[in-house]
Amino acid sequence: MFLEVSELTVRYPGRRAAAVESVSLGLPAGGIGVLIGPSGCGKTTLLRAIAGLEQAQTGEIRLGGEAVSQPGKHIAAEARRIGMVFQDYALFPHLDVGSNVAFGLQGLKPAERKARVAQVLALVGLERAGRLFAHQLSGGQQQRVALARALAPQPRLLLLDEPFSNLDVELRERLAHELRGILKAAGATALFVTHDQLEAFAIGDLIGVMHEGRLHQWDEAYSLYHRPATRFVADFIGHGVFTPATLHEVQGQIVVDTPVGRLSDVTECPLPGAFEGGQCDVLLRADDIVHDDDAPVKAQIIRKAFRGSEFLYTLRLASGHTVMAHVPSHHDHTLGEWIGIRAQVDHVVTFQRA
Repeated sequence: MFLEVSELTVRYPGRRAAAVESVSLGLPAGGIGVLIGPSGCGKTTLLRAIAGLEQAQTGEIRLGGEAVSQPGKHIAAEARRIGMVFQDYALFPHLDVGSNVAFGLQGLKPAERKARVAQVLALVGLERAGRLFAHQLSGGQQQRVALARALAPQPRLLLLDEPFSNLDVELRERLAHELRGILKAAGATALFVTHDQLEAFAIGDLIGVMHEGRLHQWDEAYSLYHRPATRFVADFIGHGVFTPATLHEVQGQIVVDTPVGRLSDVTECPLPGAFEGGQCDVLLRADDIVHDDDAPVKAQIIRKAFRGSEFLYTLRLASGHTVMAHVPSHHDHTLGEWIGIRAQVDHVVTFQRA
């Protein structure tokens, strides 16, 4: 692993709880990692500690095998060769784009500096913008200039702290895909902080979900969604609900009884003995529930959100339990209407009953 964080803890004076508590993660060279979580969860503090802007009390940070932070050792931020991109772009208004990008290249000869500026501006798709000033650029273009400036000195690691938060939603998602392409083309190793799941899924090779200073899971997006390690990750990522269930063994097979019917032929299901009396909570994602008018289980639509190609329905069963379902948008049912549903689950995610 190129970036290794081991049991890192960061505390601020006067605060009882640690801002970052015993966090460990690894990121390979050329990999893109994303930290996601609610406000105040510690993701920006962790990023700042890796940059050298905050000092850790315990644990270790290694870059390319070199310890940059450990008990009794703290290499200053400017000596870590880390690039940073912030929310506000921090471009110099009195310098044109080319001069902004060249700002960190003072150690190069003029010809080398000019060539490197041209190279990174081409990388971010702004090869003709070198003579323009920040006020002449759109928000997305300014963000690309900030990225080019951070990449220009060829940092060992690039850190990005919610760089799209000032942009509108549609532009953010498009730029997220473009940013991934730029970072991969540059061969950069990067760690990105966001609160937006779509950004995280669009950009990250590995994604970490943080809550109250702890890293709950560091994994690929598919595993976060389908195999969440904790109840918090299951609740935070995607749309779904926890519903009470009971595990049984019937003719050598595990079956799961839920308010939406019995689930059978499921894989990755724990044994009934894992829970007292086989009773647990099962995570049902919105894509686990299928609208089927012929299904025996009926549910009432109590909320609907139009998503373009689909609706996200919140449904209440006769038992009083609620589930969610993605339904094609041409199935435009009215609030209060009862529709047929069935569960279509190929692996069961269980937790202790709340």
